[in-house]
Amino acid sequence: MKVPSDLRAFVASLNAADVKYLIVGGYAVAFHGRPRFTGGMDIFVARSPDNAEKLIAAIAHFGFEGLNLTTSDFLEPDAIVQLGYPPNRIDLLTNIDAVSFDEAYGQRVLGKLDDIDAPFISRHLLKRNKLATGRPKDIADADSL
Repeated sequence: MKVPSDLRAFVASLNAADVKYLIVGGYAVAFHGRPRFTGGMDIFVARSPDNAEKLIAAIAHFGFEGLNLTTSDFLEPDAIVQLGYPPNRIDLLTNIDAVSFDEAYGQRVLGKLDDIDAPFISRHLLKRNKLATGRPKDIADADSL
C-alpha cells in the first residue's frame, strides 16, 4: 500500500524501536480492500511502561523529541496523542471501542506500507470496532468490509 513518506518513516521508526502497535482506522480499511480518504493514520499501541518508553524513543527519532512526553501519557486508557496535521496526522491511541489490544494483536495481519512491514488489525475485528463506535462514517466502513 502506498502511503505518504512521513507516515512511512514513522512506521519505520516504530519498527526500529520494537514498539507493539497496530494500524487501525482508515488505513486499515484501505489495507483490507476499501480505500477511502483519511485525515491521517490511527495507531493502536500496547499500554505498558516498556512499550511507552519504546514509543517515546520512536517519536523522538522521528523528530518530535521536544514534546516532553512521558510514559504515563501512554498508560492511561483512552489516551490519544496526536502528531502533525491532516492529511498526514498520526493519532496514537491507547484504546479502541470494541477490541482489547491483546485480542487485536493476537489476531494481527501483517502487511506492507510501501516496503515497510506493518501490523494491521484483522478485518473482522476492524469491522466489530467500526460498528461499535456508532459513527455514520464508521458504520459505512464496516458495511464496506
